[in-house]
Amino acid sequence: MRLHRTRRRLAAPSSAPAAPQPAPAAGPHAAGPLPAPARRGRLAPGLTAALALALALPLAACGSSAHSSATGPAVPPVGTAATAPPAPPTPSPSSTAVSLPTGPKAALTVAEHTSVGPIYVTTLHGAKSGVAGKVWVWLPPQYDDPKYAHDGFPVVTLYAGGSSAGYNTWTDQRQLPIQAEDVALAKQGKAHPFIMIMPIQNFHDDDARLLDCSDIPGHQKMATWMGEDVPDFVRANFRTLTSRNGWGVMGASTGGLCSAKLALQFPQTFSAAVPIDGYFLPDSLYWRGHAAELKANTPQLMVARSTADVSMLVTAGGAEPYEQSVVKAFVNAARTSPSVHLTYYVLPHADHLTSDFKRLIPMSLEYLTQHLAPPTAG
Repeated sequence: MRLHRTRRRLAAPSSAPAAPQPAPAAGPHAAGPLPAPARRGRLAPGLTAALALALALPLAACGSSAHSSATGPAVPPVGTAATAPPAPPTPSPSSTAVSLPTGPKAALTVAEHTSVGPIYVTTLHGAKSGVAGKVWVWLPPQYDDPKYAHDGFPVVTLYAGGSSAGYNTWTDQRQLPIQAEDVALAKQGKAHPFIMIMPIQNFHDDDARLLDCSDIPGHQKMATWMGEDVPDFVRANFRTLTSRNGWGVMGASTGGLCSAKLALQFPQTFSAAVPIDGYFLPDSLYWRGHAAELKANTPQLMVARSTADVSMLVTAGGAEPYEQSVVKAFVNAARTSPSVHLTYYVLPHADHLTSDFKRLIPMSLEYLTQHLAPPTAG
């Protein structure tokens, strides 16, 4: 049966302070859950039929048992892992090399001062895609520490929920303080100090005009911008790790679609991904008339046939049965891949809320730390 996506539109960052976080029922913008998806199944009939035939992955399989993966974050035994090969061991520092900035140097300006350092912003004009869009950057304190002067750093690219047209929620310390959490966990030896890159995803806050992190014919080449131009920008400006074992991608909701898709589409760049409460069936109205291209850009189909050596932590909210069915369908699709190492986790009592995404930050950083190389001297 056809699965519908779980897009719950997340508002752009607001200036209002976030509500206290311990109770999962309260979101950052409202007292209750975000609105139900604005649309479901509004693809052209031809596209709907094409995907329905391609997705021979019935929901009945979602109830089947699975085995815990051999590696992954230290989490309560609430979720289950897909049957897949064990995740690869943490890369050895000796297997990586430092990539020094190649230039040209981007014009970075301070967008926000935080308790753990500034967040910078620039407009990236992608040489390969022709797309121009905002990108925010955070550098861990170790980056400018003389003790790390010759080290390259692992990189995590973060994609937001909602349209992310002109904003990225991962820059908002009130909603998703991932930078402060990274600093705290790094001090405890539980997380690497990551370079964090936070691009936009769309140019219009309109469901009918979203780009699904893809090169949709006749529209902006967002997959090329995200998967090639953004990494090129990072390499041009910062000390990074040459190996793909130093590059990860993470996102929530709509950003979950992006992170899963980009890891599968660009495995030469990304070796680990964390899609938080994502959906895996793109359905932009721009796909009308492009059924073959849609199938080629659908993560649920991509993962089933993928030969990429990619590790993924995929999550769903425990209070969201529909969301769990969508995520579990992706998990089941991954069973046929010989090389995708996937761990599935259900966050207890969690809704599709930014406040619940926040609860997953420590686990996500620890997972990425287990699957990406640390800062390395070169």
